[in-house]
Amino acid sequence: MSKLRQVFGVVAVSIAAWFWTTTAQALDTVNVRFSWKLKGEYGFLYLGKARGLYQKKGIDVVLGEGAGAQAALGGLVRGNEDVVIAPAIFAISAIEKGMPVKLAAIYQERAPFVLISWPDKAVTTPAQMEGKSLAISVGDPATTYLDVFCTINKISCEKINKVQLDPQVRFPQFMQRRVDLISVYTNVDLPLIEDRTGTKFPVLDLPKYGLGLPGLAVVVSDKGIAEKSDSLRRFLSATEEAIELTKSDPAAATAALKSAWSAAPSDELIKAQIVATSATLNFEKGRPAGWIGDKTISDALKLMSATESIDPNKPVTDFYTNDLLKK
Repeated sequence: MSKLRQVFGVVAVSIAAWFWTTTAQALDTVNVRFSWKLKGEYGFLYLGKARGLYQKKGIDVVLGEGAGAQAALGGLVRGNEDVVIAPAIFAISAIEKGMPVKLAAIYQERAPFVLISWPDKAVTTPAQMEGKSLAISVGDPATTYLDVFCTINKISCEKINKVQLDPQVRFPQFMQRRVDLISVYTNVDLPLIEDRTGTKFPVLDLPKYGLGLPGLAVVVSDKGIAEKSDSLRRFLSATEEAIELTKSDPAAATAALKSAWSAAPSDELIKAQIVATSATLNFEKGRPAGWIGDKTISDALKLMSATESIDPNKPVTDFYTNDLLKK
């Protein structure tokens, strides 16, 4: 009888091994590249992976850090990636220039960026910017459209001292009070800066005063849409579940992200970024998460037209697809 049990045990182990091997082989790999390094903004993706939400949809999701939106989008076109997670405005600009990619979901209708200042030189309205110095960096959406912002709010850009700085030195320059204002994202940068300095900084809410740019988004290639639409659709469906799960359990998302972050900051900071990001992910009732409307794209193009040449005859539907979100 004992030998019979041993035989059954070996058979059971063999069947289990075969099952898990077969299941793993059946998963469709989706390579996801971020536009930047790890941060709490990406926490929902790691929670979705840790909880098996992608696996349940038949997806083996591979998540990777990036080194800028341009590099990530280039990898997408070359077929190195299946999905890029980046601010939508960079994708819109790339598509306008002819890059064969599309927005498949926009999770932040308006990017949550602000200008911060020191409490003793607080700037909370556009008019208070006059007479202050502002860090300007290439590729920074918050300051790229400064002239438009000034026009909307009827202030003089000429009265703002614009200081051109490399993105890597903006924060040190601000900390040394060599500039009065820098732009930050409220869901990532602001919790980090306030944690490091122990200071509650006054903010000038840019979207509130007319500078509304679409933020966190999913970008896919035209080739990917043609060849991998089913797996991309399942990826987006699982991501919607991951976003909702993260809203209800930010501590779990913190743990999931930290396990993949070799030089992670404190749990408190990661959680603060995750909670702040979740607060910006609000979707239209009755629509899948990330649903894109024509107005979101047309408003962005109108804003971009102030600083670059835009083809007025290019249909807004060339910039996005909702087909991958349909259930």
